[in-house]
Amino acid sequence: MEKIWLSQYPPQVPGEIGPGEHPSLGALFEACARRFAPRTAYECLGGALRFGQWHALSDHFAAWLGGLGLGPGARVAIMLPNVLAYPVALFGALRAGMVVVNVNPQYTARELEYQLRDSGAQVIVILEHFAHVLESVLPRVPVRHVVVASPGDLLGVRGVLIGLVVRHVRRMVPPWRLPGAIRFGAALAAGARAPRPPATGIGRGDIAFLQYTGGTTGVSKAAILTHGNILANLDQVYAWMAPTLRPEARLLRVVTPLPLYHIFSLTANCLTFMKMGGCNILVPNPRDISGLVRLLGRCRWNVMTGVNTLFNALLQAPGFARLDFSGVIAVVAGGTALQAAVAERWQRVTGVALCEGYGLTETSPVVCANLLGAPRIGTVGLPLPSTEISIRDEAGVELPPGEAGQLWVRGPQVMRGYWNRPDETGPVLSPEGFLATGDIATVDAQGYVRIVDRSKDMISVSGFKVYPNELEDLIAGVPGVAEVACIGVPDPHSGEAVALFVVPRADAPTGPALESALRAHCERHLTGYKRPRHIHFRTQLPKSTVGKILRRALRDEAARGDGA
Repeated sequence: MEKIWLSQYPPQVPGEIGPGEHPSLGALFEACARRFAPRTAYECLGGALRFGQWHALSDHFAAWLGGLGLGPGARVAIMLPNVLAYPVALFGALRAGMVVVNVNPQYTARELEYQLRDSGAQVIVILEHFAHVLESVLPRVPVRHVVVASPGDLLGVRGVLIGLVVRHVRRMVPPWRLPGAIRFGAALAAGARAPRPPATGIGRGDIAFLQYTGGTTGVSKAAILTHGNILANLDQVYAWMAPTLRPEARLLRVVTPLPLYHIFSLTANCLTFMKMGGCNILVPNPRDISGLVRLLGRCRWNVMTGVNTLFNALLQAPGFARLDFSGVIAVVAGGTALQAAVAERWQRVTGVALCEGYGLTETSPVVCANLLGAPRIGTVGLPLPSTEISIRDEAGVELPPGEAGQLWVRGPQVMRGYWNRPDETGPVLSPEGFLATGDIATVDAQGYVRIVDRSKDMISVSGFKVYPNELEDLIAGVPGVAEVACIGVPDPHSGEAVALFVVPRADAPTGPALESALRAHCERHLTGYKRPRHIHFRTQLPKSTVGKILRRALRDEAARGDGA
């Protein structure tokens, strides 16, 4: 497809990025650490970590890893929430030439065992809260070195007190026994005494991450992301955001509620703001909405990233509307579709536009983004510099602007393939280097991309296609609706029927009154086959750890007959 979107680029944004000046993420980190050494890189739980400290501590961890005798390319699993130990372990592993395997701390034993076995991880850094889960699977996985961290690590005396509270007062740490495990602080101390320096010679073609997909539409697979993939996406994002954020003119402070182990937060927060010399304000538990509102009220911040459900929850939280938003420059939404009702209310309440972008684990992750401060609501913006897109029908034929088809992407940020999955890689990576995203999209005459829906989530009612995003966006604007999800369920007459799962607002009428209002709204705005056959009311919806509503979980419930 011709790059029609380039005409919409601001003058300061290039159409293409260069080859980059750094051979690896470790080299970029060292350059940033030298340049911004006195600046605060992270704040968390009342403590802070400066760039210079981050560099020294990651050097210690890299030296400790190097002393294990594993060598470059060994996989290091990191199973941590947003605590100060995460960025230290992350760059310790990368600077040692090893491959990072990010692990969701909420994983069950079955999920953890699968990921550790599949990745071949030989080292794991894990929060003590989840050590008991590792204990149950350790005999069956290749892990041979265990590092146990605490939320209070790197916080000094305050950290000791936090550790005592979580273990003995709140009793948040179940008993565990991992013979041979070493505490994170002890590993750093041992590394500080080790003479071995971090590995050198790591290049752009080397693997940096085995980043597992969320598994929301099937078995979780590891995208192979090289140093070059991530560095290219950082250059793309930096070129896109820097003219608005002007990092050279100010110290930027970004609120980071999404977990850094997720590809969105990893690139958009941890790495992008490292490159900008900014400060990440880490939120260990984003589900504590009242605590997040208090944090936003007491700290100075300029940028925040999040997902639709997080922004929706903040808008409904007591006290949020009274906060001071005068210092906010940009708020970026990603991870899942941003609903128009949420975007419009956010701007009314805060005076700041929600700026939606789009990406995938397989693209490091950013593909498209709206212009900061001037988003086109309902779209995910324009393809980033050096990014090509193509809209294709089921036969692989490219479609003209305005027609809906599967979105294909090519660019330096596209993964090498899936780890140990050539059967999965072949169908999604073309010989020309295009990635089949699995998302249905349209492109308008100016190059703005609109994601219609996931192809696997489409509902077929008597042969007519229904897109859940369209219905969810419509229903989210109905007074009294807090959250909504839409799925297809089997139907003997039409093949599938539309089912809605609705969480009412606390102050909304429930039962027949709200159902009647929803059905009347659908009759006014939807043709017959799109209207919901079933409406279920819930107190909550199943979500991933980053807040993405899990339609697959609802379909599984419906298949078992307990969807109501």
